[in-house]
Amino acid sequence: MSSNTLVLLACAAVAVVLLLGLVNMMRGGSANVSQRLMRLRVLLQFVAIVLIMGVVWWRST
Repeated sequence: MSSNTLVLLACAAVAVVLLLGLVNMMRGGSANVSQRLMRLRVLLQFVAIVLIMGVVWWRST
């Protein structure tokens, strides 16, 4: 699997969790579910940023 694919998957995962959180909020869903989705989104954003920075570093060497 190429580095581009990993970055794309990480960004897509962030987008999916963000959309799930928005749908939950618009439907008036559980606050606990919204909180868990927000925490998962932050974690996935961290992973995505680390992957992007790693790819940038790896390609610059």
